[in-house]
Amino acid sequence: MPLVVMDYVWTQTETTLYINVPLKGTNAGKVDIVCTDDYLKVHFPPYLFEAFLFEPVDDDRIAVRVANGCAVITLPKRTNKVWKHLMISTDNKEKMEIRQRALLKYHEKLSSESRNKAAKQQEENKYALETVIKLEKEERDSIQKIKDTEQEKTTQELAAWHFRQQQKAEQDVQLKLQNQKAKAPCSPRKGPPTGSNSNAKSKKAQHELPPPRLSGNIQVTFTPRIFPTALRESRLPEEEEWLRKQAETRRKVNVDVGELEDLKEEERNPYWLKDKGDKCFATGDFLGAVNAYSLAIRVMGKIPALHSNRAACHLKLRNFHKAIEDSSQALDLLTPPVPANAAARVRAFVRRGSAFCELQAYPEGLQDFLAALKIDPNNEALLVDTQRIRDIIQGSAVNPPSETE
Repeated sequence: MPLVVMDYVWTQTETTLYINVPLKGTNAGKVDIVCTDDYLKVHFPPYLFEAFLFEPVDDDRIAVRVANGCAVITLPKRTNKVWKHLMISTDNKEKMEIRQRALLKYHEKLSSESRNKAAKQQEENKYALETVIKLEKEERDSIQKIKDTEQEKTTQELAAWHFRQQQKAEQDVQLKLQNQKAKAPCSPRKGPPTGSNSNAKSKKAQHELPPPRLSGNIQVTFTPRIFPTALRESRLPEEEEWLRKQAETRRKVNVDVGELEDLKEEERNPYWLKDKGDKCFATGDFLGAVNAYSLAIRVMGKIPALHSNRAACHLKLRNFHKAIEDSSQALDLLTPPVPANAAARVRAFVRRGSAFCELQAYPEGLQDFLAALKIDPNNEALLVDTQRIRDIIQGSAVNPPSETE
């Protein structure tokens, strides 16, 4: 319960009542004062002062001053007379009713003041906005008026200039005609010119014509290119290294001939074995495809497609570590990166990334898919798979694709 303040002091005149309440060291910001025409409350925890006033006061002219550790409340009386007591003598029930009625009236007064303040602020904002709009309109009108004046002035100057030019042109024509008349011979014309004079004039005109241009052919030669890109856009050292590796791969056969003596001639051809492995993969015989690719790798191990396709077979057989190993070998062989091996590098990155994802090594898989997406940024399937890998880290599923070359 709050502690009731009893050491207050009150004085009065016939028109005004003064109440002095000691705040007992409380900060002025923590003092809550509520005052109506018949009720006064000064609350500063844990202390409380309440006064159920003897007669009504003018609550619209109440003044409160908090200073020097005291709260001084000035209450103008509605009737000019001296009160016998400060508070009325009544029971607790009536005091509670007076308190509730006073608090309700006080809150309604605060709400009304708040609404009036908001309405006043809105009116002021509206007036300010209308003033700004009016000023801007006046400024626009002024600018438009200046523009119209300048435009009219420019139009008049342009019309005057055209008129002067026209007069000048007419004067030039007249002057030219006068000069021609002045230069003309005065003797009358005796008849049409003779044939000899006409032929002489035509020959003279023909001699004055310029000779015709000489015809010729311009030879245009182009630099021979194996790659589709222009020479100025290509990285020549990397392309030459790639072509050298391809030529070396076609020439070199890293196989022990003694181990393959029982094979047919066609079975020693790595490209024939690759086609056989591709057919096995297409029919779902992944183990047979692995055997074909493995034999082709023994015959010629530097063909990147063999390692990449065997990685696809290992993905189907769920041999994910072997798929990662073969994809990495294919990427090692697909160097340097040039436009001719871009598609093969994309497939190798996708297959290795898919194997990493199946092994739940999602960050490594995401790196491979981002590398593939960097090579082919317009591939919608790659965009979808990359998003799936990002989502699986947040709780969704991923199904990376795997294809053969």
